[in-house]
Amino acid sequence: MAGSVFKLLPLMRSRCCGNVSCPASTGVRAFLSAVTGAQLQRVQGSRALTGKVDRFGGVTVTLEEAGLPADISEGAFSGLLRDSLIQWKAEGRAAVWLRVPISLSRCAAAASAHGFTFHHAKKDHAVLALWLGEGESRLPGFATHQVGVAGAVVDESSGKVLVVQDKNKTKNAWKFPGGLSDPGENIGETAVREVFEETGVHSQFRSLLSIRQQHDHPGAFGMSDMYVICRLSPLSYEINFCTQECLRCEWLPLSELARTADTTPITSRIAGLLLHGLERGFDTIDLTMEELPAVYSGMFYQLYHRQLPVAPKS
Repeated sequence: MAGSVFKLLPLMRSRCCGNVSCPASTGVRAFLSAVTGAQLQRVQGSRALTGKVDRFGGVTVTLEEAGLPADISEGAFSGLLRDSLIQWKAEGRAAVWLRVPISLSRCAAAASAHGFTFHHAKKDHAVLALWLGEGESRLPGFATHQVGVAGAVVDESSGKVLVVQDKNKTKNAWKFPGGLSDPGENIGETAVREVFEETGVHSQFRSLLSIRQQHDHPGAFGMSDMYVICRLSPLSYEINFCTQECLRCEWLPLSELARTADTTPITSRIAGLLLHGLERGFDTIDLTMEELPAVYSGMFYQLYHRQLPVAPKS
């Protein structure tokens, strides 16, 4: 009904003289008000949006679950949001988060008129935020980092490590295979996955070796980049590298990797660190992982740290 009604508006406006006192103008305004009111009545019979309250006093509204008509107009949603904000302020809410699906993008424009700003966006929705508390906004910013993970697969029996040369690079330098960590993926899992995808070698996570931090990274849309290198043990040795990503792939002696000019500064330094581990024990360089229960019920986190030496029994 509403969709077909709005198609008549251009015709109605064309017959209007534009004078605010014109009967036709008055009729159009009354008509629009009636349509908006009818749309609001279709939203679960309520004049306020409902959402989930978080432990910080904010409320999150997911428009996909709010029972909005698929054809709701920008004006109708603006009125609904206005009444909702009155209610949330009366309840003392600190902030409002609006999750807007791309199919209802017009609602984002309506929300902006009430002070909402974009917080972040994903492929099928955007999240807008409005601070309602006292003083300046204390809302956290969205994620500002990407996490890259590489795996140094060390064959302890031969003193060799698995390295690749990336394709389509200005300099063909030896480096450890790796890539970006997927959301919800532990860094050890990323290292094992990326090594297999690039080289065909199966491996097992052993420890964390290093973290590099870089800001304004061109490959991270100007954001910050964390680059983690893990130590892995090989479970297979046959190389079947990805020709789309890699130019070469070899088991290279750590001693050679540590001194060659055909590598990156971080790779040569980690090669030296691994040589030290081979000679004096990896416990001298490893940051091992321990999984511990988080404060959130039923959840866990991974802690990477140097293990304390075992005290001798008295």
